[in-house]
Amino acid sequence: MKALLLKQYMELEYTDMPDPAIGDDDVLIRVGACGICGSDIHGMDGSSGRRIPPLIMGHEASGTIVETGRGAGKWKAGDRVTFDSMISCGKCHFCRAGNINLCESRQVLGVSCGDYRRHGAFAEYLSVPQNILYRLSDAVPFEHAAMIEPISIAVHAANLTPIRMGDTALVVGTGMIGLLTVQAARVAGCTRVFAVDLDDTKLALARKLGADETFNPRTDDVVKAIQDRTDGRGADVAFEAVGATDPIKTAIAACRKGGTVTLIGNITQKVELPLQQVVTREIRLQGTCGSSGEYPACIDLLARGLIQVEPFISAQVPLSDGAQWFERLYKHEPNLMKVILRP
Repeated sequence: MKALLLKQYMELEYTDMPDPAIGDDDVLIRVGACGICGSDIHGMDGSSGRRIPPLIMGHEASGTIVETGRGAGKWKAGDRVTFDSMISCGKCHFCRAGNINLCESRQVLGVSCGDYRRHGAFAEYLSVPQNILYRLSDAVPFEHAAMIEPISIAVHAANLTPIRMGDTALVVGTGMIGLLTVQAARVAGCTRVFAVDLDDTKLALARKLGADETFNPRTDDVVKAIQDRTDGRGADVAFEAVGATDPIKTAIAACRKGGTVTLIGNITQKVELPLQQVVTREIRLQGTCGSSGEYPACIDLLARGLIQVEPFISAQVPLSDGAQWFERLYKHEPNLMKVILRP
């Protein structure tokens, strides 16, 4: 099969690779579309430490089943599917408790971190276990289905956050996950959603996707603006979708006493935390990782148009052109958000 191989850091090669083997509980998928994630960009240069070459990256994908293992009887060739990026065992304490994203032997598609190497979906074919599969209707195009994985991150964050109908939400960071979180917070019951970013173009898109008002810290006093609009209290819940000190401080300061700050972003490994604010204002800090069973809800939200993804898709290009699009994303080309690769 053809695949886009991370041959070494900063070197992607479109090349021939062996077809994936499938076990009894696996299915073989012909990949229809796979999105380039920000983590793949960080994987390309080695900064994440979780994409050790040689490796086929890619985990935001969808496609068609072409072959099934003997134990995957409920699936058949021709089924249109998407799949979780995380592979869980289904047997450990956390899986049995329903927290499949915390599986003790979790692996992630397209990741090589030293403990394991799991080739991903920047390829013509991919083998995955049947327990992470989800069926797609013909109404959902593959390029939209490839966005279900990032949708699930936003929906999982909203699910973990104690939102009550009529709450006010703040989303700090309006990259793709932040913009999806704006929409997820609205669906979850927040009647007012504010968004914060340093990029006015992203803030304009946030307004189109449901943010009531947006603020840029370069020109706005974000904390005062949120307090002015909430009778001096602050937002009921805040989502931080960057993962750096300053945005986390903003989310905490703009959240009301007794509110919740849900941390989604993790661009930096260590941050400075305003501990006294968290303790004396009784702020709940909630970490969130991936998703945990939200895929069916995400598929439904996407199919019914309650969460939109088309505005994020900047380009759909052949897998053979993948290396040059990685380069463009790596250089932060303006107005370039989600690039979908088509094998």
